[in-house]
Amino acid sequence: MAPRPHPFKKHDLEAELVSRSGEASRLNDYYGGVHPLRFASPEFREYFGQRYRGFSDNWTQVVADSPVERLTVTGVQADRAERADRDLWRVWQANGLDADSQLGFLGAGIAARSFVLVWGHPDDPDTPEVTFEDARECVVAYEPGSRRKRRAALKRWQDGSAEFATLYLPTEVWKFKRPLLRQAKSMNMAGVDEVLEWQPREVGEDEPNPQPNPMGVVPVVELPNRPLLADEPLSDVSGAAAMQDAINLLWSHLFTASDYASLSQRVILGADVPKTPILDERGQVIGERPVDLKQFAKDRVFWVEGENARIAEWSAADLSAFTTVIEVGVGHIAAQTRTPQHYLVGKMANLSGDALIAAETGLVKRTEEKQLWFGQGLREAFRLIALAQNDEAKARALTSGRVLWADAESRSHAQLADALLKLRQIGFPFEFIASRYGLTPTEIADVLAMRDRERSLDPIGAITDAMGQQPPAGDV
Repeated sequence: MAPRPHPFKKHDLEAELVSRSGEASRLNDYYGGVHPLRFASPEFREYFGQRYRGFSDNWTQVVADSPVERLTVTGVQADRAERADRDLWRVWQANGLDADSQLGFLGAGIAARSFVLVWGHPDDPDTPEVTFEDARECVVAYEPGSRRKRRAALKRWQDGSAEFATLYLPTEVWKFKRPLLRQAKSMNMAGVDEVLEWQPREVGEDEPNPQPNPMGVVPVVELPNRPLLADEPLSDVSGAAAMQDAINLLWSHLFTASDYASLSQRVILGADVPKTPILDERGQVIGERPVDLKQFAKDRVFWVEGENARIAEWSAADLSAFTTVIEVGVGHIAAQTRTPQHYLVGKMANLSGDALIAAETGLVKRTEEKQLWFGQGLREAFRLIALAQNDEAKARALTSGRVLWADAESRSHAQLADALLKLRQIGFPFEFIASRYGLTPTEIADVLAMRDRERSLDPIGAITDAMGQQPPAGDV
């Protein structure tokens, strides 16, 4: 019986992935401080390009990092559920996603997107495997006219001298492998012909290839960064790259000026270059040669002769003109990316708490936008976890559930405690107060259990609420 033809070529996912990889790698280089010297004249690049090779004044890293430090998932709550789901949070923590989610959010901010892959664990059906995937290794194809209904996904990676790929379809999963002939010269389609054709990968005897997809949906979810209606999502780094290049060029000009003109220069006018005689074996003068001026500089002694000889001085160059323009460029990056200036410039006056909060309003709103878009993808990922656990009822409830986030606004403990106290006084329940404080669902459950134990040990204090206020007499 002839082997079943695989559908890899049916979905042009690899071409899309390869076309994205070059730009994603470039943006990751910018985040890591690998910046080419741009905007320089050919002459400047010829003389100084190698001198400043590897130097960068890396502001793109701060731009990408600033919202990620405020993106913390604290749980997920299904539709009509009174509390956050503890079992889903257990799966989240079992997969180490407290840390890996930060990598996923950062990857999306740099490369405009990242992905979440959910698949059942063969040895633990109750704890599916969940991983965040890089935009250079993963791609999702959608149904025509839809931004959410997934029809296929591809994960591709390299290990040693071989390349591997897994194609996810709603009903089945294909695994492939191919050897690499040699390293591709570039991350574009010109390098594709340097590898062999994909072939179905050999798997274990108990694992078919293709294997059925028990979840019935593509188990890969995209997390888009700053999505648009009709275009690709936007990277946080790409918008700041041009100004970053300009700042690096200004620094190279400043360093060059500092090397040649940052100190005052003394010149000798109206005198010939001093020369020393050349003597033969008998001591007769047979010529002359210029003196070694470096030796005079080392000995700090020099003299000149001549009727019109005089000494003049060139003033040192004023380098503040460069630093002023650099500060303007950094200010432009701050305004364009809604990054607080004190994150970039590092200068802070005696600002009040309210003034500091106002200065970070743009960053807070930018972070909340990411919570909205990433939250949609993560909600779908939690639904996939429920499907992998074969819990269709929970999966349906999670379709309209919500992802819980820590507060994106940075406040002092005194400010936060004062705000929570006011919420408590107007009637907000303790569990809501604890969630606004930033506790995870598991921590809230532990705090409630601790509070119940304390009340059981103090029957008299049990009539006093959590804020130390006596309840009305009729409630005692």
